[in-house]
Amino acid sequence: MKIVKTILCTLFGLMFINAGLDKFFHYMPVPPADAAMTQLFEAIATLKWLMPLVGFTEVTGGLLFIFPKTRALGALVIFPVMIGIIIHNATFMPSGLVIAGPLFAINLWMIADNRDKYKPLIS
Repeated sequence: MKIVKTILCTLFGLMFINAGLDKFFHYMPVPPADAAMTQLFEAIATLKWLMPLVGFTEVTGGLLFIFPKTRALGALVIFPVMIGIIIHNATFMPSGLVIAGPLFAINLWMIADNRDKYKPLIS
């Protein structure tokens, strides 16, 4: 089970590192968007600081998620981004839930797996 967790967490982290780096270097192809999604992206583009912040959070959270010692922190850092991804996919691109759903499950699993580390934060 430890090997499965290590592999899944490494892949999870690498996916977020890749997604975050794409926010800066724009090397991945952009899928075609309908009118509502185009309008959303145009609105987001007016906030010049938002995508770099999300990219930085994804890269940082992905790096933290890969290493067992920092995985609990990485799971918390990535969680709000993951919520945004789930909501975006559920609203605009339900086909994306095929990838986002399992990633969200891995994130929840790591949060649950590290719950003892979070107890001092809420006690």
